Amino acid sequence: MDNVDVKISSITAIADELPGVIIILDAHLNVVYISKRGERHLGASLDEIRAMGQDYHTRFFNHDDIEAYIPKIKDTLHSGNENTLVSFFQQVRSGLNNGWEWHFSAMRMLSRNPVFYICMAYPVDSLNHVNSKIDRLMQENLFLRQNSRLFATLGKREKEILGLLAIGKSANEIAEQLFIAETTVETHRKNIKRKLNINTVYELTRFAQAFDLI
Repeated sequence: MDNVDVKISSITAIADELPGVIIILDAHLNVVYISKRGERHLGASLDEIRAMGQDYHTRFFNHDDIEAYIPKIKDTLHSGNENTLVSFFQQVRSGLNNGWEWHFSAMRMLSRNPVFYICMAYPVDSLNHVNSKIDRLMQENLFLRQNSRLFATLGKREKEILGLLAIGKSANEIAEQLFIAETTVETHRKNIKRKLNINTVYELTRFAQAFDLI
């Protein structure tokens, strides 16, 4: 028996005793093995999951999350360092209630030749207040990715003024703090709103928070 087979056999032998879900994936991130706990949670057998191929990711995982962590996984794990660990939050669609549930997952390379990865996924307690915090963080990250090009159109001074506007500074206060004319501040404010395509204080504040200006 090859070394990789020994590794996989030893993992599968105890997988159902572990608190999380164990998944083994090939070089293309297709599922090779998933523990019984994972089968029950997803409402699908290992054979059914294997047959899905890449559709496994889009069927059971939130598309917005996938866009965030799949490139991170590929960039990090494809470096070939077996000791590299990638961790991320993901929303999983449970086969039991068809709703989204937060999981914390960690992946690393299991074998270099042939390439296999091992992933351990742990459900986040739905009664835990951390759930709502994770959701806000992920939504903020999604907002950042979707609007990074718009934000990049702002100049250094515009970003500075955006941050000050977001914390409630008036045009007069900003003018005094930055030693510029109040009319200049107003011009920057109009340009910021035009470039970011925003009209409300809430939208302005959301940009400032997502891009760490406040």
